[in-house]
Amino acid sequence: MTRYLAAFAIVVAGSTTPAATAEPTTLVDQVTQVARERVAGQPASRWPDAEVRVLDSTDRQAYGTVVLVAPREAGALPRDWLFVAERTPGGGWSVRLDGQPGFAEAAGRSGVLSGAERTVLAAHGGGAGAAVDGDYRTGMRLPWAVGQSWSVLGGPHAYDAGSGPWSSVDLAGGDQRVLAVRDGLAYTPCVGMVRVLHPDGYASRYYHLWNHLWADGQPVSAGTHLGDTGTETGCGGAASARHVHFSLMHDGNFVGIAHHIIGKWLFRNGSAQYGGSALHGSRSVPVGGQLYNYGALGRTQGIVDAFGDASVNRRSGPGTGYPVVGTVSDGGTVDVACSAGGTSHTGRWGATSLWNRLADGTWVSDAYVYTGLSGPVNGMCPGR
Repeated sequence: MTRYLAAFAIVVAGSTTPAATAEPTTLVDQVTQVARERVAGQPASRWPDAEVRVLDSTDRQAYGTVVLVAPREAGALPRDWLFVAERTPGGGWSVRLDGQPGFAEAAGRSGVLSGAERTVLAAHGGGAGAAVDGDYRTGMRLPWAVGQSWSVLGGPHAYDAGSGPWSSVDLAGGDQRVLAVRDGLAYTPCVGMVRVLHPDGYASRYYHLWNHLWADGQPVSAGTHLGDTGTETGCGGAASARHVHFSLMHDGNFVGIAHHIIGKWLFRNGSAQYGGSALHGSRSVPVGGQLYNYGALGRTQGIVDAFGDASVNRRSGPGTGYPVVGTVSDGGTVDVACSAGGTSHTGRWGATSLWNRLADGTWVSDAYVYTGLSGPVNGMCPGR
């Protein structure tokens, strides 16, 4: 078994489609063909080259990264995946990319992956994406130091400004140090890019980096320095000013970043790509404005959105028939102990009769608390 630290790189040139190529004979050929099949139906000229990095291998198993390299021009960006490969009875290779059915199973039985890698990669085996079930909790901070403010240079847009999910935002400012948004395993598919896979199927992708980490599954913690904002286009594309092109993925697929909670902000789409805003409580920041990094929101926490008011009443029970016992400020973070039904109220996201019991025993209407989930985030209160 041999472990390579992003050193064994093979570039396969040419813009031919899989149908026009010969039967693959090597691992690199097979990985390249499978990657091109993932973008079948799109012009091969979008990704004229492929770069395969074998990170670990035996004569029976292998894993690594593959990048379809884009032209170095505006509106072009690469596609990248992790792959797990196994020898077939005929002596060829069976290759699965993250986000494909069968990837989780292949990763789970792979002897070239560490135990941590098998666990994390098993959560990236393919699916419809995080937005399908309406759970927008990510556990992520913004990709810079907590307490700093950076500018939004470009609001939600497709990873390549094309027709896919508006998964990406462009960010810069502060000390320009790009940090991991959450714990996970880091991979460097090519120069300028780092992708961190998180244990629940989410992945965060960082592009255009300078002075970046080179990693082949290295564990990183939230706040680990991944690199600096830059204009690097080692995988293709273009960047006229230094920034980080930050993308959100789930199950190996790009997902719309809108409504997901990152750094206690939720991004909102505009009428066109690169527009939109970010919301924290009732405060909306347009493109060009600055976002303060409040850190990650916990899975049983919420952000108070007073819907334009300065605060929300806390009551002694789940409804307006109970006395007011205090207030909580707009934009504040609350810990939800459990939830129950009560009087109905209408907030920014519609009407609900759900109330949340907070850790201090007081209650607030869920209409004024954004948790990233439309139902209870910590179960229903016993006896309610």
